[in-house]
Amino acid sequence: MSREDDRLRIAVEKQRIPIVTLDNKWHKIWTMIEKPGSVKKDEKVLNDLLRRQGKLGCELKDIKKLKKKLMDEIVSSMDEAENEGKVEENKRLIEECNDKSAGLEEELDTLPEKIDELNRNIMFETAECCYYCLHSNEKEINELAEWIGNIRVELKKNVVRKQEMEIQNGIIYGYMNDIFGASVADLMELKYNPMDRLNQLKAIRDEQRNKEKDKEKEAEKEKG
Repeated sequence: MSREDDRLRIAVEKQRIPIVTLDNKWHKIWTMIEKPGSVKKDEKVLNDLLRRQGKLGCELKDIKKLKKKLMDEIVSSMDEAENEGKVEENKRLIEECNDKSAGLEEELDTLPEKIDELNRNIMFETAECCYYCLHSNEKEINELAEWIGNIRVELKKNVVRKQEMEIQNGIIYGYMNDIFGASVADLMELKYNPMDRLNQLKAIRDEQRNKEKDKEKEAEKEKG
């Protein structure tokens, strides 16, 4: 067992762990992480134990109801000699109820410890899977962040380069237009008018300058 496993095991032992298979958040974890076969196996056993615990509890309640009914019948029949046979039969049935109750209670008493032990083991396996998933994701997140940072730098460079070339084309086209007139588009075999893009860039830059001036004015007002 690794040092990380030791730490996780100790943490699980210290905590009060709710029944994991009854927790929707626990089930949601496994929609994001592949559930190991060992967890699936333990999950089934735990659910079987929980169902058995519920069934035993219901059976005990039914036996107690039956026992009370039998005792009530004995009390109501004690003064009637003709009911002696029924009284004896009820006593026998009560003994059977006692024996069955004792067996059920004995089994029921063993279940909480078994359930808790298995539940903690599942929680340990869950924490272990979460630990390795978190660290794996963190590694990839850092790699993606670095890649995105590099792409942003490269993107900014390419945007500037693109604008510079568009400006160049606009200036060159403008000069050619002055020399050759409207036929310059056919002469240079261009599919667009670089002057239009140049004017767009100028409009964008003017808008940016105006926004910067507005921000400066707002800053001065706040200082004043």
